[in-house]
This record gives sequence, C-alpha cells and structure tokens, in this order.
Amino acid sequence: MAAQFLRLKLRLLGNAFRRSPWQLVGMLLGLLYGASSGIVAISGLISLRLVEAPVADAIVTVFGGIIVLGFVILPLAFGVDDVMDPRKLALLGIPTTTLARNLALTSLIGVPAVVLTLVALAQVVTWSRGPLPLLFALISVVLLVCTCMLLSRVVTSTAGFLLSTRRARDISGLVGFLVLVALVPVVFLLLRVDWANDGYRVLQGVASVVGWTPLGAVWSAPGDAATGDIGAAVLKLLIAIATVVLLWFAWRALVFAMTTSSQRLAHVRTYRGLGWFRLFPATAAGAVAARSATYWVRDARYHVSLIVVPVVPLLMMVPLAVVGVPPNVLALFPVPIMALFLGWSVHNDVAYDSTAIWLHVASSVPGKADRIGRLTPALLLGVPVIVLAAFITAPLFGDDAILPALIGLGLCILFAGLGLASVTSAQFPYPAVRPGDSPFAQPQAVGTASSLIQSFSFFFTAALSAPVAWLAWLTLIEGSKWALPTLGLGIALGLVYLAIGVWGGGRIFTRRGPAILAFSMRN
Repeated sequence: MAAQFLRLKLRLLGNAFRRSPWQLVGMLLGLLYGASSGIVAISGLISLRLVEAPVADAIVTVFGGIIVLGFVILPLAFGVDDVMDPRKLALLGIPTTTLARNLALTSLIGVPAVVLTLVALAQVVTWSRGPLPLLFALISVVLLVCTCMLLSRVVTSTAGFLLSTRRARDISGLVGFLVLVALVPVVFLLLRVDWANDGYRVLQGVASVVGWTPLGAVWSAPGDAATGDIGAAVLKLLIAIATVVLLWFAWRALVFAMTTSSQRLAHVRTYRGLGWFRLFPATAAGAVAARSATYWVRDARYHVSLIVVPVVPLLMMVPLAVVGVPPNVLALFPVPIMALFLGWSVHNDVAYDSTAIWLHVASSVPGKADRIGRLTPALLLGVPVIVLAAFITAPLFGDDAILPALIGLGLCILFAGLGLASVTSAQFPYPAVRPGDSPFAQPQAVGTASSLIQSFSFFFTAALSAPVAWLAWLTLIEGSKWALPTLGLGIALGLVYLAIGVWGGGRIFTRRGPAILAFSMRN
C-alpha cells in the first residue's frame, strides 16, 4: 500500500507541470530557489568541517533551529495546500495507523524533503571528526528528516482542519505575516553585530538555549559529541527522539480526528439593514463608495493592505536607526511613507472586484462615478490618518513648526497616489488575488507587466510630489516661513492631481468597460 501512496504523490506532482505556462514558470522558479538555497546550505556545512568544533556547533545549532522553525511558520503564513489531505481518503476504510504512516511517507517526496535530506547529509561531513560524532550525525539525519516532515504534516493538516473557514484562514495568514514582520528587526540587529569580534559569543549564547529545545537538539547533539560532552549529546539525542515520538502520536491522532469528524462549516453571518449603503447618498458614486467601503471592512485582501501601511514605515526605520540616523529625523518618515502606501493601495482596485465588475458595466455606471466611489474609502481613512500621524510625529521631531509642512506633503502624496491609481486601475489592471482566496496567495497569472505597473505607481507618485517635497525640505533648512506655503501648495497640487486622475480614469473606464469585463473573466 505504501507504494500506491508514493505513486499517487508522484502523479500529483507530475500533474502540477501541466498547468498554464505562467504557473509552470513560477514552479520552476520555486524549484530553482529551493535548489540554490540547498546548495548554499550544503556548501556551508561542508566548509564547517574545517572550523573548530565549538564554533561549528554554535553555527549549525542556530541556523538548523531556524530551518526547523521554518517548517512551522511558512505553512501558516503562506497557506500551503495539502494535496494529500487525510479527509480525501476517509471513505476508503484504511486503518488510522496505516493511513498515517503512508501519508507521512509521501511527505518525503517533494522539493523541501529532498533539500532537507541533502542538508542533513551534509552535516554528516561537518561532524566526520571521529567515530562517535559521526555516529551521532548519522542518527541525527534520520531524526532530523522525520522531525521536519512530521512537523510539516502536523502544521499543514492542523491548519487545514481547524482553519477550514475563510475567516479563520485569513486570520492565521495575518498572524503569520505579523510574525515574519516581527523577525525583521531581529535580522537587522544581527546584521549590526560585529561578527569578527563578537560573533562567536552571540552565536554561543543563542545556541546554548536553542540546543536544548526541540528546534535545535537534533542539530546540537553531534556537536556536543565532537567537543567531548557525551552526556549532553545523549540527552539532546533523547530530546530529539522524544520529539519525533510525540509528533508521530500527534499526527496519528490528527489523522483519526480528520477522518472521523465531519467537516467544519463556516459560520454564516446575518446582517440587518443596508449597512454602508444607508450612510452614503443614493447616487451612482455613493453606491460604489458603499460597496467599496464594505470591501475595506470585510475583505481580508484589504486588511493586509491596511496592516502594511503602519508596518512598512517601522520596517524602514529599523535599519536607519541601526546605522545611526537620529531619532528626530526618523520621526519625519512615517507620514510620507504611509501616504504613499495608502494612495498606492487602490492602484489595482478593479482587479479585486473579479467578475463582480459586471455590475458596473451592465448598469452603465459612469466612469467618473466609479472612480469617485472607489476612492472615497481611501480618502475617508487616509486624510484623518495622515493628519493624526503628523500631529504625533511633529513633536517627536522637536519642532512643531514643521506640522503644516508634514500635513501638506502627506496630503499631496495621498491625493497624487489616488489620482494616479484612478488611471492605472482602469488602464492597466493586472491579475490579483481572487475573492475568497488567501490574501497571501499568488494569482494564477503573473508577469513582468504587474511589476512594472507597481513600480510606475510608486515612482511617478513620488515624482508628482517633488515640488511639495522641495518646499518641505526648505522648511527643515530655513525655518517655519516655508511651512504654510508647503501646506497650501500640497493641498492645492494634490487636489489638482486627484481631479485630473478622476477625470482621466473615468473616461478610460467608460471606454474600456467591456475590455475590463473580459479581463476579469480571464483571470
């Protein structure tokens, strides 16, 4: 029976190469990335054979623990699809233990398993320093592969079982994304370490903790054997064995629960009243605005965009703070960056509608009304956020006189971005995540055009705001006499950009309505 499961997994992997050309290109790029990452890891482990045992032990333990942690975080963050879900085989009447064992074996077929196995074998070369370290390293190969594969099965199946509803999947994806974002400052702090002088001390401190956890015990045991600490090596090997045993029982229990329990059904919410449609005027623009506002409140794809707005400035400030930029100067970054991303967030808004765009085309919604309605939620949210952020960051800079300039620059960037988005979303829509899919999933058709459109939206918005940015710079250099002119020019120029964008985007939407509908049907 095991051979049948393995053939089934191979057949499923082979079918993946029969998809559309763009999907095939994406898969090949993923394979290339996995192969290159594996080559780097294998080369590093082999080169550690020439390094002193304590140093090699610290390096292998820390980075090995990161690899094991990746088998937990990545499936949650990016929603890996489990093609061998136990629930698909529930009606075959296969005993739970047999099914769990065979499904665990199928996890050994795939790029992650192959790369992991090669990396595990490479650490045998690292610890080929004597019979005892070599023995521990060989045992660690088996334990390491079993740990990671069982861990990936448990995490993926748990996510598929417990997060069966769309809202639960969206929340888990957001949590995983925030976890990854939280790790970014740690990476920059590690880059700040003087590795030439203090690197070993830092790694040794981290390894001394990670090595006694299930994440690093399997990596650390051969290193302890190489340094002569046999007692610690045996204890860590027992921790690794206990981890595999617990994961196996957890996996078996999970298979039993998934094959004997009915599938969880999504909780159907009931809504009363007209919602946002009651708050907006009974016009074409008001109806589109109410519909867009509903998306912004309920759709996880928009939630991700809103989370990115405050997160990106923080991520940009961390490396600048590490390299020594003064805190008062860093306080000037959040307002323009948040305005840039708020304006950019709707540059492909039409594609987010998917096939629902037919409502606008069939009812002959004027292009201008469609443009105004889509921008309304971004304006209602963006303007207060920019003004509030300016009131918070100006005192942090140390000079309240900069407040009008910050508001003027932020509003100009926001209005310019929204005006440009009105044109690009109608003229250059590109495939986006479909409604109901994970907000972190990749669309089925992607290309160079999408990257060019995104880059164009960013850089052209910045270019349009350059005159106001220059006045804001003069405010910093020459004093507050330029603050009010910056505010006035920022609002006036931004409104001009917004009006031109709505006018031009409306004409484009009216002319290209059937083409936009055809695009939504293809993607």
